[in-house]
Order: sequence, then structure tokens, then C-alpha cells
Amino acid sequence: MTTNTVQYKYKEGNLSRSEPNKLRPENLRSEEMIVNLGPQHPSTHGVLRLEVLLDGEIVQDVVPHIGYLHRCFEKHAENLPYNQIIPFVDRLDYVASMNNEHAYAMGVERMLGIADQIPKRVEYIRVLVAELNRIASHFIAIGTYGMDIGAFTPFFWIMRDREHILRLLEWASGARLLYNYIWIGGLFYDLPVGFEERCREFVQYIKPKLQELDDVLLQNKIFIDRTANVGVLPLDLAINAGVTGPVLRGSGLRFDLRRVDGYSVYPELEFDVPVGEGKMGNVGDCWDRTYVRYRELHESIRIIEQCLVQLTGDHQRTRDFDPQALVPKKIRPKAQDFYVRAEIPKGELGFFFRADGRNDIPFRCKCRSCSFVNLSVLPEISKGILIADLIAIIGSIDVVMGEVDR
Repeated sequence: MTTNTVQYKYKEGNLSRSEPNKLRPENLRSEEMIVNLGPQHPSTHGVLRLEVLLDGEIVQDVVPHIGYLHRCFEKHAENLPYNQIIPFVDRLDYVASMNNEHAYAMGVERMLGIADQIPKRVEYIRVLVAELNRIASHFIAIGTYGMDIGAFTPFFWIMRDREHILRLLEWASGARLLYNYIWIGGLFYDLPVGFEERCREFVQYIKPKLQELDDVLLQNKIFIDRTANVGVLPLDLAINAGVTGPVLRGSGLRFDLRRVDGYSVYPELEFDVPVGEGKMGNVGDCWDRTYVRYRELHESIRIIEQCLVQLTGDHQRTRDFDPQALVPKKIRPKAQDFYVRAEIPKGELGFFFRADGRNDIPFRCKCRSCSFVNLSVLPEISKGILIADLIAIIGSIDVVMGEVDR
């Protein structure tokens, strides 16, 4: 057994740090070996390295290694004015950039005391594009997850349908993935003329496609066999570990910040919060987490339809509407510590700010990454499983490494 790539030793059921690149074979039982999964592996959904202790095909322990995509977001943020940080926020969860921008802009607006002055049309547009981006993010999560365990056709369907959303968001912002559209105090620009009609066409198009996705993937016997009763995350462990989003709701807790905190115009909108119910296995298994994301697609469509009603009714475009009217020329919050959180597709994204009251650059900016926290439960729910099931568990957590490494 080679010893030049192993960084941990195994002793009495736990992996513990040893000297770099050293392994003591006497601490391994006869059939045990350490295998590196990733960082260049499609099933890890990015540059994530898992050091897996195997006894045959049985996983004894898992140690995630991160830091291969470190972007220095927080240090960048502490050297730039508040308004220039938004393009860096886009690059955290880069498949849900609108949701990231919404959380960040809302936090700075609350620090400035202008959150209550944001025009309702701006708020409805923000929710509209954020929910479109939520659908696109869940499409990636479900499609790539199906491909991880052998279902190729749903992935091609989902990527085809996701393209409609990306074209809509590109039409509004001018960018395909990293939008810089939601600004502090407003928006980069109002929606293009005809956007609402095109968005309605997309809603009518996507509804039957979601039913096809359910029939072909989620109700497929092979998919159920691969995900039901696999990677069960008990509710008490989920709460103690601090996981959020579909990973937490898949374990049965109806906790969604759009309801709990009621930010933006979400309190004025009707939508449900899906939770895992153990329909195919135990509550909190891989199937439940995936089904929660699938049900959230339907709820996001409900929200989008209500936003379109408002944007073409009471809060329709007018000739004198300026989405940048409240964008401050100089952003200088008073000295304070402030934390804001929002529900992005993967869970709670939070930003902590420390302002010194003297300049327009945050003295401290800390990001609370939901992907980082959700990944922390992987070792706890992976012991004693087959290595093939480890792939199923990773995909069900739905991590994005740009947000993990920040």
C-alpha cells in the first residue's frame, strides 16, 4: 500500500491528523484502505476532496477537504466600497447570483435605514428574478443529481428548460450568470418591455415539464431504490449542525426565512413550505431532500405568477419610474455591527457587517455560507454505507464550492 498521498491515520474508529504524507499501516485493519474521492471528480460537484476510509466497499469514515477554490471574498469586501462588492457576491453561489445579491443589498439598505423606502415595483422585480434564479438553481441540483446516479435524460431536459430562465435573466441584466442587477437602493435597470409577457409564456411552458420530471425521475423505481433510506439526517442532528434550506426541511422542519423573517414582499405572497414526509423511506433521506427541491419549483412558480400580477397591475411600469432613484451616491452607514440573512436555494445566506462610521468601506464583512454548514454533516450521515451511496449523499446536499471556500 502506497503512503505518499495519505494525510490521515486510522485508529480506533476515527481519522486523526498525523504527520503529513505519512500513514502507519499497523493502525489499519487488514481490509481497510484510504481512498481520495476528488477534487477532480464530477460527483463532488466542484473541487471538493473527500478522504474516505473504506473497509471493502463499506465507508467507515469521511473527511472533507476544502480550500481548492478559495476566492478571498471577505478580504476583497473589506477593501472595496459597499456598492462595488456586489459583483463579488455574485461569485459565491454562482448558480443563484440573484438570490445572493438580494440578501446583500437588503442588508446594506437596512444599515442605511432606507429599506422601508424601496419602491414596491423594485421589490416585486427583485423577488421575481430571485425566484426565477431559484428554479434555475434547483434545476441544476436535481439534474446533476440524477446524472450522478445514472439518469441522463432528465439532465438534458432540465438543462434545456433552464436555458429559458438564463435567457430571461440575461435579457434583464445583460449577463448570463453573474448579473450585478440588484443594486443597493434599487436595480440596475427596470425590466425590459415585454419581459412580463415572456415570463408568463415560460410559466405556462414549464408547468407540464415539471410533471414529466416527477414521472421520469423522482417516481422512477431505480431512483427511489438509490435514494430512499439512504443518508438519513435526523432532525435533531440537522438542527444541532445548523443546516438550513432543503437539507433541513427534508428532515421535516418547516423553516424558511421567507416566512420566518418575512423580508421584502414575501409576507404579501401566498406559497407553501414543503418538508420531507418519508413517502418513500425515512424522513430526512436523500429522496426527501430531492423531493423538497422539486416541490419548491412549484412554489416558486406560484410566487412568480403573483409577482407578474402585481407588476402588470398596481405596480406596473410608468414613464417616470426610476429604479435607481434611491441608489445612494455615497454609502456610509453609522458605526454598528449588523447581520442580515435570506433564504437562497441552498439555505440561509448571511452577511455580517461591521461599519466604523467613518468611510464607505466595511471594516469587517463575514459571509455565513449555507453550503459550508450543510457539508459539515456529511461525515455523520455517511458511516456504514456503501461507497456508491456516498455519491448519492453528496448530490443530495447540493453544495457549490464557490460558496464553501468563499
